Amino acid sequence: MRKFKRWLGMLAANCGAALIPPFLLFALDQGVTASRLWETFRHSLVYANCIGLLAEISLPRIWLVLCRFPPWLRWTLAFCAMFAAAVVGALLAGLVLVILGWLKPEFYWLEFSGSLKIAIFITFLTGGTMSLYESMRARLDETTLQLRTKELERERALKLATEAQLASLESRIHPHFLFNTLNSISSLIPDDPARAERLIEQMAALLRFSLDANQAGLVPLSSELKIVADYLEIERARFGDRLRYRMDIPSGLEASRVPPLSVQTLVENSVKFAIAPSRSGGEICIAGARDNGQLRLEVSDEGPAFALESSPKGHGLDNLKDRLATLYGEHAALTLERRENRNNLTLSLPQGGNGHSSISG
Repeated sequence: MRKFKRWLGMLAANCGAALIPPFLLFALDQGVTASRLWETFRHSLVYANCIGLLAEISLPRIWLVLCRFPPWLRWTLAFCAMFAAAVVGALLAGLVLVILGWLKPEFYWLEFSGSLKIAIFITFLTGGTMSLYESMRARLDETTLQLRTKELERERALKLATEAQLASLESRIHPHFLFNTLNSISSLIPDDPARAERLIEQMAALLRFSLDANQAGLVPLSSELKIVADYLEIERARFGDRLRYRMDIPSGLEASRVPPLSVQTLVENSVKFAIAPSRSGGEICIAGARDNGQLRLEVSDEGPAFALESSPKGHGLDNLKDRLATLYGEHAALTLERRENRNNLTLSLPQGGNGHSSISG
């Protein structure tokens, strides 16, 4: 289709060029007859198509070769090519006129010598316009390519910077999680070494998941919930019946992808500020739902009220907010609401699911 449009455009340009001689004849000779104008037009139409065909085939290719030369040499050679196209095209046009019976053979050279000047003029006019167009288009294509290259380089640099920032943020999580888990295990070693050994095995599994998750970027929600359950079981070794928890997660959400240790960070915050300071402990509730294409994960506790802005910089909830911003931009959020004397931390991600399952401890 593109090639067809190109040839159609060339035909229209040739017809336009063929109108120039009869127009000049009409302007210069007010007494010219209609038959004379028609004869001039059909002759010029043959010339325009013969010369135009040669120019269309040769000039763009010649111009691509000439682009590597200095401007003065480029245009000199281009006009030489146009002159050659005009001469060869005029010779071919004369032969066509003879074949069509519009010109007697004995007038061939007379016709050639008389029409060559106007043919050269029109060829220089249209050829120069074409060459100028090709030059501007080549310059525009080069500029466009440079802009695309710069844009790709900018996107690549931004991606590398984002990955480096995300890796830096995630690297802070692993030691923080490790220290809290080791503290939980250390309290069991004097009284129950066997249980401490089992918890060490659990901790090793959690660390293995943590390292694998750092490579994966995002993890299934089911894996994240397994991490949360293991973490809570380890913490129950410290707090006993003071720590109670309940998970209410729609089963269809289990395949949803979430940042590793994201829900665990919310749960760890509840353990640290709601369970640990309270003599009677409390219950941590973990719920999930799909809402308008968003995966909503809520962790609630009975701890004292607080503000997200008060979270220490570079740790816990503040770290999680930075990770969400890096991974999702404005499409994810971490919000806090105080309802019925409970803190409700809600993690909103662009995902969804269905079904229903329940875990408690």
